[in-house]
Amino acid sequence: MLNGELIGKINSLWDNFWSGGISNPLTVIEQISYLLFVKRLDETDSAAEREAIRLKKQYKSIFENDKNNKSDNETDVDAIRNEPIIDRTKCRWSVFKQYNIQDMHANMITNVFPFLKEIGAGTSFSSYMKDANYMINKPNLLSEAVLLIDEINMDDTDTKGDLYEHMLNKISTSGMNGQFRTPRHIIKMIVELIDPTIDDVICDPACGTAGFLMASAEYILKKNTKPESVFTDEKGVEHDKIGDLLKPEGWKKFKKNLLFGRDFDSSMLRISAMNLMLHGVDEPDIHYADSLSSNYEEKNKYTVVLANPPFKGSIDAGDINASLRKTVSTKKTELLFLALIDRILVVGGRCAVIVPDGVLFGSSTAHRGIRKLIVDENQLEAVISMPSGVFKPYAGVSTAILFFTKGDKTDRVWFYDMQYDGLSLDDRRTSTPDKNDIPNIKESWKKCRENPNLESEKVDKWFWVDKVRIEENDYDLSINRYKEIVHEEIEYEKPEVIMERIATLETEILTDINELKDMMKI
Repeated sequence: MLNGELIGKINSLWDNFWSGGISNPLTVIEQISYLLFVKRLDETDSAAEREAIRLKKQYKSIFENDKNNKSDNETDVDAIRNEPIIDRTKCRWSVFKQYNIQDMHANMITNVFPFLKEIGAGTSFSSYMKDANYMINKPNLLSEAVLLIDEINMDDTDTKGDLYEHMLNKISTSGMNGQFRTPRHIIKMIVELIDPTIDDVICDPACGTAGFLMASAEYILKKNTKPESVFTDEKGVEHDKIGDLLKPEGWKKFKKNLLFGRDFDSSMLRISAMNLMLHGVDEPDIHYADSLSSNYEEKNKYTVVLANPPFKGSIDAGDINASLRKTVSTKKTELLFLALIDRILVVGGRCAVIVPDGVLFGSSTAHRGIRKLIVDENQLEAVISMPSGVFKPYAGVSTAILFFTKGDKTDRVWFYDMQYDGLSLDDRRTSTPDKNDIPNIKESWKKCRENPNLESEKVDKWFWVDKVRIEENDYDLSINRYKEIVHEEIEYEKPEVIMERIATLETEILTDINELKDMMKI
């Protein structure tokens, strides 16, 4: 969690961005992300350089000038051509953070931001950066942002995550197109339950800031780290995502062919690409795509799909992909995305997707049809019902998580009634560690996976529902349809005991009245 002092500084910086003319919250996050990115680039480059020296290997820094960059022996040819020249040595965070305010601002315009736009040339990241703009026009504002970010430990993934979380909370426009930020602790729970491996091909067709993809990468690295390799540095940060059990081919896949993200918001694509690159994914496959449109034709490609697709998003009915229209005739994005996920998964591929409760019990032909598809043509493994406050302060919509495997057979479905997620269910979302079902969800899921014949006890919040019963209920998947309501047994006392108590009570009342009368006479 961010400490109060850091939160105060972030809020102050946010206000200064606003007064500095940057009023779009997403633009603020973009500008801060550029600074976070260049700081992390400096730190990772320095670490790689130190390792090369230890191993007595040659290393060329990304901040080293070459023949295309400015150097002491630079001729005036490029100047004559009037082409911009970038001095990479001045793009190091550790260098330019020491500049005075005016020089730092000029250097950001002349060197640092052009350097960011050219880094990763030929990759998807460089294509997103073509339209990126540096918008911090006040030198004082840049200096304040640099001072704040310099305090952040970039090796601490939780701190970086909390920083993003805090900033994303400020996006007042969220939810306008059904886009809701998925809380990080919910993402981590889903990833742990789906249990991805380095052999998977993982996609989020509505990736946003790549929360699911980042959590998957971290989970896989942690799972492939030797226990004896875990250490805590001098700053108190635990390093448990080293990945030293991965073989060379595993690392190659991790850096390029493991994670795939699609979104139709270019700002989100830039943020997600930077996020993944900061965590060692050298060439993130993050691409612009309206996943429901006729132009998006991927199918039978991914072994894992993780998604929190837009709820009630706006959509061009005439551009809905024909294969999706064939599966489900609707304009509701939450239903179309389920059809899309079924299409892009390979047979045997696993999915975890967050849906609004209406998907579970809606009575329209489209609602029933998509549920029937998931139950009859796949293995619907689990329905986890979440409390309505999970997405506050964005919205109070009730949601659930569907887990299914493409092409397998549904025999019975595991339901869990999550009532608490470790945070208060109001707009403040403060920590409530004594009210948290997530540890029990993970423990119960593991037990039931290991022993499919395990039955629930009265105290459990989970239970099984046979497919036959789901069919009889018109494929209704709402938990209240099947949850057994346990009534507390009330013990009634014998009539004579009750009468005796009434008599005693009457005597006490009369005594009090008489005492009161005596006091009034005095």
